[in-house]
Amino acid sequence: MTDTATATPESKLATYFERRQLSVVQPKGSLALVNTQWIDSEQTIWGVPGTWAPLPKGESGLTLTAAASDGIVVDGVLVDGTVVVRGKDADAPSEITFNETTTGFVIASAQETYALRVWDSNSEGIQQFGSISSFAYNPDWVITGTFTEIAGGSTVEFEHLKDDGKTRAEVVPGEITFTKDGIDYNLAAFKSGRALQLVFSDATSGDSTYSVGRFLFLAPKPDGSITLDFNLAVLPPCAFSYAFNCPMPPKQNRFTVPIEAGEKQVLKKDGSLLHE
Repeated sequence: MTDTATATPESKLATYFERRQLSVVQPKGSLALVNTQWIDSEQTIWGVPGTWAPLPKGESGLTLTAAASDGIVVDGVLVDGTVVVRGKDADAPSEITFNETTTGFVIASAQETYALRVWDSNSEGIQQFGSISSFAYNPDWVITGTFTEIAGGSTVEFEHLKDDGKTRAEVVPGEITFTKDGIDYNLAAFKSGRALQLVFSDATSGDSTYSVGRFLFLAPKPDGSITLDFNLAVLPPCAFSYAFNCPMPPKQNRFTVPIEAGEKQVLKKDGSLLHE
């Protein structure tokens, strides 16, 4: 094991990417997601048994109707009849088991609609997966910028891959500014837990890197400085499974220069692209 106190940036990055490759093949890793289906009426869901329906407005989750012979277990209990499957926005979200490899849970949208996500630990994506290609460590793309908080935040319209051009307003808590090679940048990153999530594209997108763009997670320092280490840029979940709906970079996050740092593409075992 590498001594982290003496590890080089290159060795630290290699460890980071090794962990990334392990994470995407986990039972609920990005390659395991096989379906996300939004439920607005009573319906069946591709790949799993049971009949699913929405609950009254304001209640979290979906109803599931199934027979014991379907073998669906919700919160540790075999379903035989109709049960409520609580969403991820509930205090105690439900966990669903369909069989030895297939599980699920219910997600919520900002509009309080609900979808079932189905995960398969033996999915086609996991079976085909070879590696995540990446650039070599590039010190030119470790940048110190400034984070300026906006009182109350501002909103930026983000388009998502599957939303047919419609946009969603995301709260941006502040501005990230820096200058590189004589060009001033002002970027928008929305909150992701305790971190900030930067969704960006650059001149490599659709060429040597995934066409939709990449993500970079950031944490401002108390003094207002912020480090943008693009060597830690990762592919979005939709690069691994079409069942994800990823945000696309807003205009101010679309670099016209190549950022040759971070992850590049998801590759199959034979070296070909898993997704374009």
